[in-house]
Amino acid sequence: MGRNTPLIIAVDGGGSTCRVALADASGRVLATASGPSANVTTALEGGIAAMLDTLEKARAKAGSSADDIAAACAHVGLAGVKSPRIASAVAAAFPATRVTVTEDRPTTMAGALGAADGYVAAIGTGSFLGGQTGGRQHFVGGWGLMLGDQASGAWLGRQLLSQVLEWQDGLREATDLLSGTLAAYDGDPMAIVAFAADNPPDKYAELAPRLLDAAQAGDAAGAEIVRDGAAYIQRALNRLGFRDGDRLCLTGGIGPRYAAFLDATYTRALSPPEGTALDGALRLALAQAREGSP
Repeated sequence: MGRNTPLIIAVDGGGSTCRVALADASGRVLATASGPSANVTTALEGGIAAMLDTLEKARAKAGSSADDIAAACAHVGLAGVKSPRIASAVAAAFPATRVTVTEDRPTTMAGALGAADGYVAAIGTGSFLGGQTGGRQHFVGGWGLMLGDQASGAWLGRQLLSQVLEWQDGLREATDLLSGTLAAYDGDPMAIVAFAADNPPDKYAELAPRLLDAAQAGDAAGAEIVRDGAAYIQRALNRLGFRDGDRLCLTGGIGPRYAAFLDATYTRALSPPEGTALDGALRLALAQAREGSP
């Protein structure tokens, strides 16, 4: 259906899911849709395809036309937008002409904090930490599983599998978590090696909930891994300038689970996020539309 005012499109693409919202010029959401991972570092073409497919689902639900989408103002925040080349490839594939493409860190911050000062530990399949002061954002992490993403779901899964292999080498004592994880691979360490060769970060992240449950139940191996993740979060927050009394939001599918493992200085600061990364993308898209800039 035709519209007198442009649509607003918000996209949040993470390591596990892609989400799209279509809204009118007032910010009223008309339709949302979800799809698979849209990490454009690990899979550029696949991430773009997932984004476009999810956008099409939202368009159909909203009853919008292709012309409505072409005339829309969009903000796309995707995990893995680490270079102008990747951002340009995403923008070129996106059907709206007024589109801004960023990584997912600014959209996550905008969703969690709005315009307020504070800190965010965004821990999902991947991870980053950010601080916002006077409208300026600064970040630590977000470098991907191969070189970083400490404390993330994928990192937790990788650490777990590494500890299983260390146990098999006689370097660790057995725990229920380690033996149960090996059993899930038919008791074969080489099946773990094959898994590591063939699977992306979101598959590692599928191991994280069981590890976190085991850590909270007192499993020594699980607790060690999660304590290491919590120590990284605290070290990164300190590097960003966090002080006792500042606001801290734990976001993402894994982030809130760390509340039980952080020191009191950080748990005292915990505050629910204002919204999600999709809300942040919508906030930024609305601001762009009101400014009249792409």
